Amino acid sequence: MGIVKIMPCLDMKNGRVVKGIHFVELKDAGDPVENAAYYQKEGADELAMLDIAATVENRKTRLEWVKNVSAVIDIPLTVGGGIATLEDIEMVLEAGADKISMNSAAVRDPDLVKRATARFGAEKVIVAVDARRNMEMPSGFELVVSGGTKPVGKDAVAWAKQCQELGAGAILPTSMDGDGTQAGYDLEFTRAISDAVDLPVIASGGAGSLEHFYDGAVKGGAQILLAASVFHYRILGIRQVKEYLREKGLQVNL
Repeated sequence: MGIVKIMPCLDMKNGRVVKGIHFVELKDAGDPVENAAYYQKEGADELAMLDIAATVENRKTRLEWVKNVSAVIDIPLTVGGGIATLEDIEMVLEAGADKISMNSAAVRDPDLVKRATARFGAEKVIVAVDARRNMEMPSGFELVVSGGTKPVGKDAVAWAKQCQELGAGAILPTSMDGDGTQAGYDLEFTRAISDAVDLPVIASGGAGSLEHFYDGAVKGGAQILLAASVFHYRILGIRQVKEYLREKGLQVNL
């Protein structure tokens, strides 16, 4: 299974870290630079930063947030939200991000994934796959875009496979049914994706307890475990999660 990594996620809006449930009812969760520095000190393997309103408000990722956060960490930083062109990707990488995550734009123009990986390298391109349960889809999961607000009539697992063919370096599946609930990752969805692709899978959406992290890796098949609320509200510490996973026999960087 290899080393399991922990990736806190800073959901950004108006320059602050926020956290909601199912992407709405947002509450303030602090300053991004302070949070980033704290997570690195705590032992985070990677950090994600998501401009959650960028696509909905049709606004580009705020490059100053990226610069300020990347200045205080030396772990890999993934930035997502409103990334729609090669130029967007270039600007975000130049501002200090190590990788980008795209979602809505990739669904609109799958060739963007191919062009991005050809130009910047597969390891810099993550495709976020957001889904809701829909029994009319072959996998039972329908792809949604625009921060989880728009269903697109496409099977989410088939789309993840297509992203691998287009050259993506990793897949970040989020089940809208679980986001922010702290009720656990959607293991069925995570496993469907990790079974379908040969890429690193980043489990996301719903982590609320130590067991949830273990299940994300073991039952969900994810190599990277992303979480927001539990870390922002200091319900769990990153080191605490890693020690628990190691006690349970998983390999972690401690």
